[in-house]
Amino acid sequence: MSPRLRAMLSVQPGATGAEGGVWQGSRDEGPPEGRDGQALRGSARGVRVGARTARGGRRGAILVPARRAGHHPAPMSDTHDDGRASSPAAIRPELAELRERLTATSDAGRPEAVARRRKTGQRTARENLADLVDPGTFVEYGGLALAAQRSTRSMEDLIRASPADGIICGLGTINRALFDEERARAMVLAYDYTVFAGTQGLVGHAKLDRMLALAAQWRVPVVLFAEGGGGRPNDTDTHTVSGLDTPSFLAFASLSGLVPRVGIVSGRCFAGNAALLGCCDVIIATDDSNIGMGGPAMIQGGGLGTFAPEEIGPADVQTRNGVIDVRVRDEAEAVAVAKKYLAYFQGATAPGPCADQETLRTVLPENRRRAYKIRPIIETLADTGSVLELRRDFGRSLVTALVRIEGQPLGLIANDTFHLGGAIDANAADKAARFFQLCDAFGLPIVSLCDTPGFMVGPQAETTALVRHVSRMFVGAASLSVPFFSVVLRRGYGLGAQAMAGGHFHAPVFNVSWPTGEFGGMNLEGAVRIGMRKQLEAIEDPEQREEMAKAMIAEAHQRGRAINMASLLELDAVIDPAETRAWILRGLRSVPRPVREGRRRYIDTW
Repeated sequence: MSPRLRAMLSVQPGATGAEGGVWQGSRDEGPPEGRDGQALRGSARGVRVGARTARGGRRGAILVPARRAGHHPAPMSDTHDDGRASSPAAIRPELAELRERLTATSDAGRPEAVARRRKTGQRTARENLADLVDPGTFVEYGGLALAAQRSTRSMEDLIRASPADGIICGLGTINRALFDEERARAMVLAYDYTVFAGTQGLVGHAKLDRMLALAAQWRVPVVLFAEGGGGRPNDTDTHTVSGLDTPSFLAFASLSGLVPRVGIVSGRCFAGNAALLGCCDVIIATDDSNIGMGGPAMIQGGGLGTFAPEEIGPADVQTRNGVIDVRVRDEAEAVAVAKKYLAYFQGATAPGPCADQETLRTVLPENRRRAYKIRPIIETLADTGSVLELRRDFGRSLVTALVRIEGQPLGLIANDTFHLGGAIDANAADKAARFFQLCDAFGLPIVSLCDTPGFMVGPQAETTALVRHVSRMFVGAASLSVPFFSVVLRRGYGLGAQAMAGGHFHAPVFNVSWPTGEFGGMNLEGAVRIGMRKQLEAIEDPEQREEMAKAMIAEAHQRGRAINMASLLELDAVIDPAETRAWILRGLRSVPRPVREGRRRYIDTW
């Protein structure tokens, strides 16, 4: 082999050449061109160097340009056209243009936009995204998108005013330190309020549709930062009238029950942005948030009055009415809660520490009529720091929370005796039924801590459509495919207790009681006074009548004690309260992982 040929073969590999040869030239050059501008190929224009040459050449041989009269091959090194050597750090014009455009989408390239966020005490969309996603894992889709206003704005103006058309989209990982790559993968969609007040433009919708199709195809969890003012009316590059054929809302809704969806709001979220937010499985909102299906302009345009944005759907209202699942101070806490929430659906973690379980033996008051705090009991049962309560200020007589026990994620419901004595009203039933759907959709077993006098009753309660609402608990429980575990702490009365047990006392994997448990078809005192009314009325002396009533009530309590219930197999066991956590763990380890069959279920927005 000649020295020149050996030198040519020693340069760095380039692109695959014509007819399967590998071109060995500079990174910036393709195969050599003839006078007609076509790449040289074959034995007439080049030589394949391999085990055989030219006519006997084989695919995969090295293509080397043949020397022709008057033709001098370009030197095999990076040079400018005038022969000057290229610097290794030199940037080609097209790459420089790309970098300039990308800089225009960054916070560093938009100091005025960043300053506006600082005035409101908020972070930028990209700052929130960087806090949420594991460092170095985010890849952005559609970052070069611009608003559909090219007919009315210059390109320079669009690049400045509409980076990414106001919605940052991409893939990355969240909680990678806890889970493997597959479980940590996530999609982030972040509306940018500094771009036309976070409104939804035509190009942004197209980008959103692209991302939602990927989320559905590859089952990727979605986190949505929803701050924004809804549809954008001034996109001009369109011939549509209403835009009502936009598929984004249906596409996002179709992810219900398929992948976890987390909505985050800081500031204002109106109209179309609120419609997407309302489809989410969980809504995390800051104290300064305002959420509404119409903003000030829409309300005024509909002739409904003039209101400031702060008057529409403030956090106080949307927390009490159940729209907001978790209320937080600021965006930093919102992101932290989002990561914690998503982790329950990413899987088990290493077993965590827990409180002394023996304290559960004395946690209930000795006076059976006294209320007690349920949240310390939940905190004691769960791994330390693992409890995340949802909709705390809505349906307050019932607690719904995500927890971990020995690192295993679970859903938990519990009656709160400080509100309605633990009775289940319409809001509490709605809260429980939706929580059943959430847990079932993503395979979280459910633990129920029961202490209820039953469903709320009375004329006022019936004005809330109670019959329909409380029945949701039965319908929801009947659809569950995940394990359900029931622990009665004190009272298990009536239909409400059945609903807390997943439909009836033999529906759960186990239904156990603490020794303090007491049971009946309804409140025991009421049952005696109503059921034995004729016998009591037959006693003429009032004092004797009352003594007889008390004796009957005492007998009913004795008959309804947990130990007697278990002797008749209406309970699976009566347990030491300190063994509650162990029972739940044994239950988890005793049932197979559920396999869903049939049509995928959605999660009700309410």
